[in-house]
Amino acid sequence: MSKSKLEYIWLDGYKPTQNMRSKTKVEENFSGKLEDCPIWSFDGSSTRQAEGGDSDCLLKPVAIYPDPARRDGYLVMTEVLNADGTPHASNGRATIDDNDNDFWFGFEQEYFIMDRKTLLPLGFPVGGYPAPQGMYYCSVGGRNTHGRNLVEEHADLCIDAGLNFEGINQEVASGQWEFQLFAKGAKRAGDEIWIARYLLDRLTEKYGYYIEYHPKPLGDTDWNGSGMHANFSNTILRTCGSQETYEKICEAFRPVVKEHIEVYGEFNDQRLTGKHETASINDFSYGISDRGASIRIPIITVEKGWKGWLEDRRPASNADPYKVAGRIITTVKSANIS
Repeated sequence: MSKSKLEYIWLDGYKPTQNMRSKTKVEENFSGKLEDCPIWSFDGSSTRQAEGGDSDCLLKPVAIYPDPARRDGYLVMTEVLNADGTPHASNGRATIDDNDNDFWFGFEQEYFIMDRKTLLPLGFPVGGYPAPQGMYYCSVGGRNTHGRNLVEEHADLCIDAGLNFEGINQEVASGQWEFQLFAKGAKRAGDEIWIARYLLDRLTEKYGYYIEYHPKPLGDTDWNGSGMHANFSNTILRTCGSQETYEKICEAFRPVVKEHIEVYGEFNDQRLTGKHETASINDFSYGISDRGASIRIPIITVEKGWKGWLEDRRPASNADPYKVAGRIITTVKSANIS
C-alpha cells in the first residue's frame, strides 16, 4: 500500500489581493491523475470566504503537477466553490471565457527577494542604498547579482514539476528577478503562474527570505517597480497578417482602461507613473517595440508580417493571472474580428 501527499492549493477571499492557501491530503494508492483527486473542503470563515455559522467551502481540483520537493507528492491547483457547488465569488478562474484554449498567454513574473531579517531587498544595506540601477539587469557576479541560488533552485523545481517554464533573469533593481511561463489556454496559464508562485514562496522558507510582489516596494524612489507583463495571442493575432487588424484590437482596449486597471493589481498606481518603462495609469497607448506604452507590439510580430502576439505591460506583479487573462479575452473579443 502506497500513500501520496496531495497539496491542495487555493486562493483566499482577501481583497483586493488574494493570498495562496494550501493543505495536505494523504491518499492511498493514488493514480496521479486529476480525475482521481477528490473534492475537498475547508473552513472558509478563516480565509474571508464564509461566515462562521456556515463555513464550509469546497476545493475543486483543476490541475495537478508532481511535487519535486516532496516524496510521493503532488501539487493540486483548485477552484473554490460554494457548498452548493457553484463558483465562489472569489473564484476568478471560473470567469474565464476560453473553453477552446484559443488564447495563448506568456506571463513575465517580476518580484523582489527580501531578507527576512532586514526587511530589505537583497543587496540593500541597512540604512542606505546600493549603487544605482544600471548594473543589475541580467548581471553576473557577486557585486551586482543577489539571490541566484534561490532563483536557480526555483527554476529546477518548476521544470521538474512539468510547468512550461521558459526562462529567468535578474531585473533592473537590486534583488529583483523575473521568470517567464507560457501556456496554451488562459486557465492553464493562470494555473502555472500560481503553482510557480507557490513553489517560489515555499522555497523561501529555508533561505530566510520572502518574496515581495508589491508593484512598487521601494516607494517613490528611482528604483523600478515590478510587473507581470501579459503576452497574449489568439488565432487572429497569430495568423491575420494585417496591421489594421492589430490596431483595431489595440483600440478595443482604449475605452475599457478602468476595467483593466481594476484587475491589474493593488497599488499599481504607484508603479504606472510613465517612468521606469511604464505608461501612466491615466493614459492608454500602444506602439511597436515601445516599453513605455500600455501595449507593446513586439518587433518580431511586425517582422513576421503582423503575425504573432501583443504584450500588455500594465498588469502588476501582484495581479491575479486568471483575472488578467479573463479581462484581456473579453476585450479582444469585443473587437468583433473573425
